[in-house]
Amino acid sequence: MPAVKASAPDPLALVRQFETLAPARGFRLEHFGETDGCPLVALTKRTPGPRPRIYLSAGIHGDEPAPPQALLHLLERGIFDDRAVWFLVPMLNPSGYKLRTRENADGVDLNRDYKDVRSDEIAVHVRWLSHQPNFDLTLCLHEDWESQGFYLYELNPDGRPTLADAIVAGAARHSPIEQGPLIDGRPSEAPGIIRPVDDPLMRENWPEAIYLRRHHCRLNYTLETPSATPIKTRINTLGAAVEAAIAALCA
Repeated sequence: MPAVKASAPDPLALVRQFETLAPARGFRLEHFGETDGCPLVALTKRTPGPRPRIYLSAGIHGDEPAPPQALLHLLERGIFDDRAVWFLVPMLNPSGYKLRTRENADGVDLNRDYKDVRSDEIAVHVRWLSHQPNFDLTLCLHEDWESQGFYLYELNPDGRPTLADAIVAGAARHSPIEQGPLIDGRPSEAPGIIRPVDDPLMRENWPEAIYLRRHHCRLNYTLETPSATPIKTRINTLGAAVEAAIAALCA
């Protein structure tokens, strides 16, 4: 994957880049809400014919700047091509991104707000999702300030062929892989791979991935790159992980 020149633009400037680039890459731009003066946008590309439907999201934690920029870099490079039908939501927490806080401006962790929704951002996101078809794969992009290496969560209740090994191998081109027997406080099944309890009925607070698993998709990956590494490294790591997931699904 080519090297990235990275900065930390304000959320509105970053969203404007997605808005400008979307038509040139064949995407339809949808505004499904607004917060803190910044539109909440989705980019959709409904490629004709039988194709897997792939959903990607970023920016739900405002102190994780690499994921939205990784999606923008992938969009610029034309990675979202005719192999799939695409659904991109690149900036879910503009107010938190502006403040550089995990939570939104009201102090709500949006990635724990999908069960008993309190925030406007997640309310409109859930409404938008309700109008979309089911997905074949969802990828939620994150970073982790406590981690020293890349890792992922896999939700795969039907035992479909895993993409986890391919994703980890892709990420390893740019980042160390988390090696411990416990990752983020949970047992790992292999270096960089966590397969947590994914039954929504057993989870008190739902992150986005659990909501998607319950309502929209049975194969979900949350990708986590270590915040301790330079932002360009994080962007490249997430980009390589996404590319590997797409290639493995569409092989």
